Amino acid sequence: MGLTLEDLECIPFGVSLALHDAIYQCRANPPADWPESAYMLIGRQDLSAQARLLEKKDHIPPTEEDNTDDDDDGMECLDQELLKLRFPDDLRVQEVRRLLQSSKPVRIALVQRPEVSDHDYIEEQEMRLLSICHRTMSLPVGRGMFTLCTSRPVVTETLPIPKLNLTGRAPPRNNTVDLKHIDVPANMNSWPSFHNGVAAGLRIAAGDSQIDATWIVYNKPKAGSGNEMTNEHAGFLMALGLNGHLAKLDTLNTHEYLIKAHEFTSVGLLLGLAAVKRGTMDVGVTKTLSIHAEALLPVSSSDLDVPHIVQVAAIIGIGLVYQGTAHRHIAEVLLAEIGRPPGPEMENCTDRESYSLAAGIALGFVTLAHGSDAIGLSDLNIPDQLYHYMVGGHRRPLTAAQREKFKSPSYQIKEGDQVNTDLTSPGATLALGLMFLKTGNKAVAQWLTAPDTQFLLDFVRPDFLILRILSHGLILWDEIRPTKEWIESNIPLIVKDNAFKQSSNDSSSGEVDIDFQTMSQAYCNIVAGACMCVGLRFAGSANQSAFDCLLYFAKEFTTLTTKTTAEIAGKNTLESCLNAVVLSLAMVMAGTGNLEVLRLTRFLHTRIGNDLNYGSHMATHMAIGLLFLGGGRYTLSTSNTAIAALVCALFPRFPIHSNDNRYHLQALRHLYVLAAEPRLILPRDVDTNKPCYARLEVIFKETTWYKELKVNMMAPCIIPELNLLKQINVLGPRYWNIKLDVEKYRDTVKAILENSGTLYVKQRAGHLSYVEDPKGFRSLLAQTFTHDQAGHQVVQPDVIRSFTSDPSVLAFAEYCCSQKLASQEEREIVSLFSSVLYECITKEKPEILETHIAVDQAVRTMVTEPTPHLLWQIKLILVYYEVAYPRLHQTLPTITKWPLINSEFLTAIKSRIDKCLDRWLQDNLKLIIAYLQGRNIRSDYSQQLACFLLFHDIPPAELLSQSKITGCQSVPEVVKALLHLQLPVSTVMRLMPAFQNKA
Repeated sequence: MGLTLEDLECIPFGVSLALHDAIYQCRANPPADWPESAYMLIGRQDLSAQARLLEKKDHIPPTEEDNTDDDDDGMECLDQELLKLRFPDDLRVQEVRRLLQSSKPVRIALVQRPEVSDHDYIEEQEMRLLSICHRTMSLPVGRGMFTLCTSRPVVTETLPIPKLNLTGRAPPRNNTVDLKHIDVPANMNSWPSFHNGVAAGLRIAAGDSQIDATWIVYNKPKAGSGNEMTNEHAGFLMALGLNGHLAKLDTLNTHEYLIKAHEFTSVGLLLGLAAVKRGTMDVGVTKTLSIHAEALLPVSSSDLDVPHIVQVAAIIGIGLVYQGTAHRHIAEVLLAEIGRPPGPEMENCTDRESYSLAAGIALGFVTLAHGSDAIGLSDLNIPDQLYHYMVGGHRRPLTAAQREKFKSPSYQIKEGDQVNTDLTSPGATLALGLMFLKTGNKAVAQWLTAPDTQFLLDFVRPDFLILRILSHGLILWDEIRPTKEWIESNIPLIVKDNAFKQSSNDSSSGEVDIDFQTMSQAYCNIVAGACMCVGLRFAGSANQSAFDCLLYFAKEFTTLTTKTTAEIAGKNTLESCLNAVVLSLAMVMAGTGNLEVLRLTRFLHTRIGNDLNYGSHMATHMAIGLLFLGGGRYTLSTSNTAIAALVCALFPRFPIHSNDNRYHLQALRHLYVLAAEPRLILPRDVDTNKPCYARLEVIFKETTWYKELKVNMMAPCIIPELNLLKQINVLGPRYWNIKLDVEKYRDTVKAILENSGTLYVKQRAGHLSYVEDPKGFRSLLAQTFTHDQAGHQVVQPDVIRSFTSDPSVLAFAEYCCSQKLASQEEREIVSLFSSVLYECITKEKPEILETHIAVDQAVRTMVTEPTPHLLWQIKLILVYYEVAYPRLHQTLPTITKWPLINSEFLTAIKSRIDKCLDRWLQDNLKLIIAYLQGRNIRSDYSQQLACFLLFHDIPPAELLSQSKITGCQSVPEVVKALLHLQLPVSTVMRLMPAFQNKA
């Protein structure tokens, strides 16, 4: 109909009251899919603002403040309002910012001993600086997680990239310390600079529509710098791909980037393009990747000198573009590339492990969760071939394409006729895990269980056990339990009995030929692999059982590193497993900012020394970044694609030094972005437009593990994954209720989460926010006054001001209370209107105040200027609440028990009208007799008579004359005679004198 509140004001108040009442009843729990105008009509400004927000498809976080400070740390764009609400009691966010900043020189506090010369002292300082630089160079990866999608750039300027400062300051004079007097690795900061560019690019919000190809190219290094590509810009390109912006880069610009033959730019661009087009089988991107992946080129094609890391990136890119498609040709090529032999001269002779791993992970991407049911792949026997790559055996014949390419043997490496499992096992193991992800295939899972005898353990490298247990858990996904018992159930008895024993006398198994080092290393890797399973299974859930379990093992490994028995397993093994467990713990608590995990990672961050390498620091800082993912807005998903991305990004073999890509390409550490999703609910007061606290009720769907259950949370908070939820409710009493049916309005809920998680709420009258009144005591006082229905009272404007900010209502309150009252009637009027005003405001129905005033004015003018039209409106109101309202209560139980107009007010109005009309009846009984006799009535009396007849439902005189009331002497007789007219007994009682006089 298109009605608005202004239209309702033009309708007579008796008619509009029913519409106002319907609006009032709809206000409590309206559906989530109404248009904005409907919410405005019912007075739900919060839902109206929400609908308006969701219509803005390009909504993104606010622009970061202009910061021209030279010490820009890349973290100035965080949402401070949100973080103060989420973490109001401590300085954990400032501490994280301090830990992850890399733009300032570090402090080198060394005391020069008397016997140390100045030259040696300078070298000591620089050696100390070098060990700290390993930590500094690993910071950007964690910072990229921390600032993920937290800002939008100014499109007229280039994106500022924070410095990666590798210098130090020596107190007390703050002398500069740099690395001039000692030997440092060549290009030590190449990959850290790449990560720094990725971290800067990841700050850009995914929905920023202002990012286009022009701005991307505008960020190219300027011609004054030699027109050479930089590693930071290469990382920036990869970040744009992960955020979805690289799709706007046209083919010509892509070609211009690639012809520069800059390794890092090619890596970043290829991975970025593949991330944008993942799962689409895009032909254009496939061609671009195929040029850099020799296996996808025809046999007759000319040999291209493609750097090794670019080939690895291209192989992973192919896996992303064909993710989940089970494409036969791609799967066949990737399967063969896992065991690619070394070529003549130096082809495929260095860092072969990372290429084989990339091929295995890419194959896992392509066949993700298809298991043995993939259409068109059954004749390839992929599981059998992967098992062969995993456990070894005689090398199988090469494919036709490989035979042509590798006709000449390698002049550098001779592997014999056996499969080199040191190369092929990691990739094949993860490919099996991803291919059979969540399928529960016990036959394949049995291949991946840990060996249970000393003889079988000798055939498996201990560090490969972590991958086997991880893949075993991925397949038997539903059997993972967040308990210490489940983790220990993966450990064979012989390993459990002999781990960290120093001699056969300490062993309880009774065997003498026990390799205690192997047993100890196997124990650590199996536990770490099981912890990673728990971390992935409960990623982003903040599950308390998983948290307690993983925290226990994290502390156990931390303690082990300080004990003498650590030498049995080796400190490198313990450190690697500790990294895996801490990352698993951070996965579970992703986005929560948990204080215990932060304390643990801060302790790991402070460790510096020769025993700690670049990769250990990277793992620690990734854990910190996961803990505060996206500035507290993001967490991790457990969808199939998200699990695959996490397995690739958190591969448990970290680089030893900053240029190490032997086992795993460092650029792949950023693929966690593909698993991150916004799940923050941030309530925002629609009146003040400021974030606030609000109570949420989250209803979980029934599953095989638990029945339907309700959990209360205090927003802002991270909510569980949407596929687990049935409903999300904003609970009272401080705010109006909001019900979001996740199953029915999934797109709406998802849009809310993607729009910064903003959920507008409207504060109810008589309540204060949780910031102003944390315990509810002050609000409780207002409630007792609000619900008091006793008597009329004069209310001061200051009291009204605490309930509403409507200027017209405040002006009315000021007018009522500022008048000098001379007469008793004026005092009664002010008392009545004050009481009505207070009730309308506290019950949140100010729109009905005008109806109260109109009814009161109509009653007061009845004596001097009676108007049948106004009396008819009052009559409609009385009949509505006497007849229609009770029926609505019976048919619609959800209707509120508080009517728009108080029953006491209606009773008083009816009583006043009855008294007025009864007085008129006493003075004008002759007019009623004349009406009953059918005589003409003078026009100056017609208004009063019409009001009397209308209010008491008296029918026309012709109908009364047809009734046989002649001779009736008592009220029952008259009622019986007039039964067909259905007159109320009270009306018959009033007409009895007229009937008797007429007779």
